[in-house]
Amino acid sequence: MSSFIHFRLVRGAFLLLASGVLVLVPPAPSQAQVPPSPSEIAAYSGLHAAAARGDAAEIAKLAAAGANLAALDGHQRTALHVAAHGGHQEAVRALIKSGADPKALDARRYDIVTIAAVRDDEAMVRLAISLGADAKAITSPYEGTALIAAAHLGHDGVVRALIENGAPLDHVNNLKWTALIESIVLGNGGPRHTACLRALLAAGADPNLADGQGTSPLMLARSRGFAGMVALIEAKGGK
Repeated sequence: MSSFIHFRLVRGAFLLLASGVLVLVPPAPSQAQVPPSPSEIAAYSGLHAAAARGDAAEIAKLAAAGANLAALDGHQRTALHVAAHGGHQEAVRALIKSGADPKALDARRYDIVTIAAVRDDEAMVRLAISLGADAKAITSPYEGTALIAAAHLGHDGVVRALIENGAPLDHVNNLKWTALIESIVLGNGGPRHTACLRALLAAGADPNLADGQGTSPLMLARSRGFAGMVALIEAKGGK
């Protein structure tokens, strides 16, 4: 008979709690985010097709001719979302310059900042924010932030960029996790997740803000055997 006393499926991650010990099978990256499929891209026309190609000149031409910048595909993606998914910086610049909403959300409630954060596209994150996107936005089905998504995936450069632009350090999503906690429970304890944790702590993230079960970041890091993270949290007064 199994000794595990608690089981949850979160973001595709199996969380098993027994005697205060957390065992985790990590999820697939960006599981909840839906980039355009090859068949969708092949069927695009107009602004969506130009965005998928990264064709800034065609975008400017279509926008000047009155193309609908708020038009949506089957997943409620604007052309701007499509350009962000493709990492097409000049297309993003052309769309926003032409009047596209940099804060628009798709069907899964992702904006271009969170899309770029999940792609590990620091340059796009910085560009999007410089053009009016919001590092503080609440996004995704988890009511999280781009910072939480980046910390979850170990995208440390993106984490630093978002912190520099005022992302909320201690936002709690509907899983009852902060960016700091996600860097631990959905990370692998390696250099990049540890760098995310270090950046969050250095910026002032609360080292004692517990998860929904009352388990502190220090306890979570210890349960996973992440010695480097344990040392960082203890140095900031974590208990």
